[in-house]
Amino acid sequence: MAEALVGVIGGSGLGDTLAAELTGTEQHEEQTPFGKPSGPILVGTLGNRKIAFINRHGPGHLLGPSAVPYAANIFALKQLGARAVIATAAVGSLQDKIAPGDLVIVDQFIDKTFKRQGTFFDDYAAVHCELAQPTCGRLRAALLKTADPMDIKIHTEGTYVCMEGPQFSTRAESLMHRAWGGDLIGMTAMPEAKLAREAQMCYALVALASDYDCWRPHDPGKGKQTLLQEIIGNLQAATTNCLDLIKALLAGDEQLIGEQCECRKSLELAVWSDPKHIDAGRKKKLAVLFE
Repeated sequence: MAEALVGVIGGSGLGDTLAAELTGTEQHEEQTPFGKPSGPILVGTLGNRKIAFINRHGPGHLLGPSAVPYAANIFALKQLGARAVIATAAVGSLQDKIAPGDLVIVDQFIDKTFKRQGTFFDDYAAVHCELAQPTCGRLRAALLKTADPMDIKIHTEGTYVCMEGPQFSTRAESLMHRAWGGDLIGMTAMPEAKLAREAQMCYALVALASDYDCWRPHDPGKGKQTLLQEIIGNLQAATTNCLDLIKALLAGDEQLIGEQCECRKSLELAVWSDPKHIDAGRKKKLAVLFE
């Protein structure tokens, strides 16, 4: 295969489902300067391409949003040879127009996280990547082109508000997120997208809407179990559509890895420190990021 490895990150709803679709898999236990990733990375074939798949929350979904080793996950994918990442994540909707079960090709983020390692370069140098467009336009276009003939309710853009969690929003917070211009609320897209940019990888996110966030009151006539079953059903429907979309994308001939893409040159002007003062040992450990 001429094209390099494509990374796929499975979130809530898609993790185990997508892994089961791979053929000819090899399991990789990667070690990184940032610790171990969420779990083994499966390298196998899906569609017409070889992919490297990782379940963001680990085997058994034991890792909460703040405990996910985002830096190790992204570094490990790059280390294995991935140069583009398609990620998925379950979200709540902040807008009437995004109904439970819909898919959204995210284009913007508002980062409210505060516990997580948000950069690879804390003890390396002063590194400042451009992030005005935090997802890859090429990958988004490829996803949308693939989805166009499919019978899937999909939104071409959306702003994802990433909160720390693990608790869900208060209603006041949910109303504030809407006032900020947020379309979706979730707990896992950041710092994942930032780290992918620092690793000079193209990154796109397919968000799966499971329900409306608490800005919109639930039907008082429905009990908790009924509401929970509705949410699970919505997520299952969105998961099926998302899996069909990703399989169609990987089976197609869209170019997913473009060496001339701006995402692949994000470190060219990002290092502001005097090279003479950068530790040689640390530079060697992080060499994968600069490839």
